[in-house]
Amino acid sequence: MPDGRLAAGGRLALTTFTVAPLRAGRVDRSTAGTAMALAPAVGVLLGVLLGAVLGVLGAVAPPLVAGGVTVAVAALLTRGLHLDGLADTVDALGSYRSGPAALQIMRQPDVGPFGVTALVLVLLLQAASLAALAGRPWPALLAAVAAGAATGRLAVSWACRRGVPAARPDGLGALVAGTVGPVTLAGLSVGVALLAVPSVPGRPWQGPLAVAAALAGTLLLVRHLVRRVGGITGDVLGAVVELGTTLFYLGLVLTG
Repeated sequence: MPDGRLAAGGRLALTTFTVAPLRAGRVDRSTAGTAMALAPAVGVLLGVLLGAVLGVLGAVAPPLVAGGVTVAVAALLTRGLHLDGLADTVDALGSYRSGPAALQIMRQPDVGPFGVTALVLVLLLQAASLAALAGRPWPALLAAVAAGAATGRLAVSWACRRGVPAARPDGLGALVAGTVGPVTLAGLSVGVALLAVPSVPGRPWQGPLAVAAALAGTLLLVRHLVRRVGGITGDVLGAVVELGTTLFYLGLVLTG
């Protein structure tokens, strides 16, 4: 991969998945593919920061408060874009419409009852799961939160794999659809699974299993959305981030 494309892709990944105040650089499908491949690495950076926030707060505040504040910080660091995508996607699915009619619902600026319900549930589950992780040793805590954020972005890489179409001829979905190849996906998946190994002390298998379960859930969602709306959009990618992260956290805490 040429150095120029890697740098441009890294800049695009940071500006897409975080509030990093970087200038917009080159934006084309080649750069977009690099950005989607680097998405899990951006997740690791975010996760380490959020894990530090959770660890510090967990030492001075009740676990649920620490978890709630950490979720709020995550929303601030991502401009709430993924949450907005989740709400829009669930509203479209809840309408029981398909094709252009469902896409039109995604475009609307307001949030309907299905979207609000999805936001409340996801934020509650994330805060409660992080609260359960707050008391773990620092190495496990940082690994868990970093792997959770990386898993959500790894799900985006998978959503952008070859063979998955864009729902519209314009927008973020059209730019990134089909840009990530199978070899890259395999390497990214192994890397995130290894990152998750220390997440649960004494159970090295549980973290990688949580990664696999989260990916399975997001792949099912993408498959359903391809049938309903014709492919992926920027909103779909946001929904995938939040669902993947939430499922990973649940996979770590449901069995202790």
